[in-house]
Amino acid sequence: MADVIDEDLYQRTRALLEPGDIDLNGAIVHTDYDGSEDVQMMQATIDVGDVIAEHSGHDPNDCYVYSGNDDTDFSSNQHQGLTLEGEEFVWECQQLLRQGSFDIVIYYEASADHEAILEDVRDLGFEVTGVEG
Repeated sequence: MADVIDEDLYQRTRALLEPGDIDLNGAIVHTDYDGSEDVQMMQATIDVGDVIAEHSGHDPNDCYVYSGNDDTDFSSNQHQGLTLEGEEFVWECQQLLRQGSFDIVIYYEASADHEAILEDVRDLGFEVTGVEG
């Protein structure tokens, strides 16, 4: 855990990955976007979601982002990546404004190539902390 940037956020993310219906891994993507850069934040979320889709065996062009605007169980800044056909789970995230910039806490099925996801997210230019469930 030497590469953990935010220990509290890491522990909270690990708690989200507790055993449930499916095995999950996650990532904490650290950005420099402040609260006024919501468009850039959403694009970063989509870009990271596309990386996850690719390493989960899905074509990113066959996925969409559901933001739960019509669902009282969703909060603002909570999003899901789902497949167009069958609305299968690909990823889910929360965009958190912490200490002046956004972090994306995103999780996905553990069967996805976790290390490749982290590497590709870094290639997008973000610092990222992997969290295994």
